[in-house]
Amino acid sequence: MPQTLNSREANLFRTVIKHYEEKQYKRGLKAAEQILKKNPKHADTMSMKALIMNAQGKTEEAHALAKEAVRVDMKSHICWHVYGILYRTNKNYDEAIRAYKFALKLEPESVQIQRDLAILQVQIRDYAGYVQSRFVMLKARPHLRQNWTALAIAYHLEGNLEQAENILTTYEKSMTSTAALKTDFEHSEAVLYKNSIIAEKGDIARALEHLEADGKNCLDRLAVMELRASYLAQLGKKAESEKAYRALLDRNPEHPDYYKGLIAALEIPTGDEAALKAVYDEYANKFPRCDAARRLPLDFLNGDAFRTTAKSYISLMFDKGVPSTFANLKHLYLDPFKRDIMPVLAEEYLSERKASADDKDNSKADSSKGEGAALYFLAQHYNYHMSRDLAKATEYVEKALALDANNVDFHMTKARIYKHQGDTQNASLAMDHARSLDTRDRYINSKAAKYQLRNDENEKALATVGLFTRADTVGGPLADLVDMQCIWFLTEDGEAWHRRGNFGLALKRYHTIFNIFDIWQEDQFDFHSFSLRKGQIRAYVDMIRWEDRLREHPFFFRAALDAVKLYLLMNDKPRSANGVNGVGGEKGNGEDAAEVKKAAKKAKKEAQKAEREAAEKVAKQDPNKSGASKNKDSEDAKKKDEDPNGLKLAATSTPLEDAMKFLAPMLQFSPMNIDGQIAGFDVYIRRKKYLLALKCLKAALALDKGHPRVKEQVSEFSSSIDAVIGSLPPQVQEIIKLEFTP
Repeated sequence: MPQTLNSREANLFRTVIKHYEEKQYKRGLKAAEQILKKNPKHADTMSMKALIMNAQGKTEEAHALAKEAVRVDMKSHICWHVYGILYRTNKNYDEAIRAYKFALKLEPESVQIQRDLAILQVQIRDYAGYVQSRFVMLKARPHLRQNWTALAIAYHLEGNLEQAENILTTYEKSMTSTAALKTDFEHSEAVLYKNSIIAEKGDIARALEHLEADGKNCLDRLAVMELRASYLAQLGKKAESEKAYRALLDRNPEHPDYYKGLIAALEIPTGDEAALKAVYDEYANKFPRCDAARRLPLDFLNGDAFRTTAKSYISLMFDKGVPSTFANLKHLYLDPFKRDIMPVLAEEYLSERKASADDKDNSKADSSKGEGAALYFLAQHYNYHMSRDLAKATEYVEKALALDANNVDFHMTKARIYKHQGDTQNASLAMDHARSLDTRDRYINSKAAKYQLRNDENEKALATVGLFTRADTVGGPLADLVDMQCIWFLTEDGEAWHRRGNFGLALKRYHTIFNIFDIWQEDQFDFHSFSLRKGQIRAYVDMIRWEDRLREHPFFFRAALDAVKLYLLMNDKPRSANGVNGVGGEKGNGEDAAEVKKAAKKAKKEAQKAEREAAEKVAKQDPNKSGASKNKDSEDAKKKDEDPNGLKLAATSTPLEDAMKFLAPMLQFSPMNIDGQIAGFDVYIRRKKYLLALKCLKAALALDKGHPRVKEQVSEFSSSIDAVIGSLPPQVQEIIKLEFTP
């Protein structure tokens, strides 16, 4: 029989809950212990103690205690609720949902349990269950607008657009006061959200009608204007659409999509260059400082018209000294004529400047303008992969540096030229020199660190980027970069360690990136309630859809592919890869085995030094500090890395199985990337998963049958199958014979 608490202990139990909610875990644990001394079998207190222990990082102990609490009192909704929370924190979502549902059977009126269940259901994309949970919450508290909105979102995500619109309409009919709606942000967002649902159903005419009727008082005026213009264009109302897009251009003449909408409304043919140019000239004259109206015509003009307009544009940019001129124009290089004419125009500009009497005075005034800007453009032009001539690029960048030896942009371009020449050492030195010219610029600091990593200078790169990290971070700059989720640095650092042969640290970086994407997935939990509470409905739906495609991101694919390739190398060369120190046999930039081991040893010492500094910092701290600070210490302890150098990762005896952690999401979310399919084949053929290997091979053939590695894999698959075909199950043999023809 479950124990009951007297009034004093019941008050103490409430303080346990309060301390947990305020993250004062040590105080909460102390209060729980006081209760359990007199009532050792009080299940609710045992559950709260388990919850606090879990927050302190004692996961296994917390789970065991929570399980014991459930056994002591099977009918306590608190015990089952806590049990579900523990399962959720351990990412065992199915068991968490079962626990929540059982807790709701015991306490059907609990708003907190129902909310936790709903949040977990939308997190795992159980939209049918989410609709049911939100419907129950709406029935319990129909006076709250966010419950109506949440149910509409649930139907929307489930794909039931009709019902989602009906829910929003029903709530609107129940509203009595309309005076306050003009300044009500939540109502404004709800109107635009309902409008997006109507448009998503394909009923554009009704969406326009709704927008003009109910969108007048919406606070997001830009969204209303853009939606109205889009709807008018889709409905073929050219005159009204023209007025709508002109209103948008008057508001922002730099937006290229507005020009496209206006041109479509005016029904100007694609080949009528003069009429198209007239539209842009109108806004170039109306807004003299507008860049888009002068630059966008270069996309469709040809011949002499292009030459004249391009010369006028780049001359203006050179005179102003706009550093991004080449970046704004390089997309034109897809057209060979435009690609070839651009350096001619820049040379003409230089010739005209030299012939001008006041040219020297202008150059002395600002080297980034005039001649310096033209030389910078030409250096970038010849350094670009579609027009590359590194000798000329070097010539022009040296001329630019002769004008101003302290120009950061010029030195950065020189570093890029070295990089394309394959001289990573001089590229690193040049970029670091550029950094030294402007030590307060984070961008050039990051570039210098990146080039140092490309030259396999991991320690130097960390020191460079550490100039912009927090000095008081326990664990040094690397720990701060991980906290800031600086993926580009972790990727480059991992690849550099891979080239240097330190497989342990390389794998450590790749797994850290994998964990960061997991964190982004988990971060949704914070927004399922927050977005509803703040009325950010449209942004919330966009976030949900973005999260569904999260691992399509190129950053994830690159790190995952690097990890899979490294695991394949470890599988093929186990002795060199899986040593005790995690140092492999792959060498970069002429480093021998002794140098590789020396680097690994140095990295290990740095990690040990960081741990000692962290321990010293904790030891020096005031024992009488506030509860919030104490909680921070417990969080630091929780995050302590047991394998900072990746030694355990490098010592794996199952590299192919470990590679699946990266390969599975890579194939699922980036199936159109041939490098992923090639890596998938390499893993599956070694694991003797012949059907899965064949699936990857067929996908790669569909993407690019002429790829040299794909051709090799066809031969490899054929020879592998010939050797084992007799031992395979009959169904597998039949599928292979049907799907594979050498």
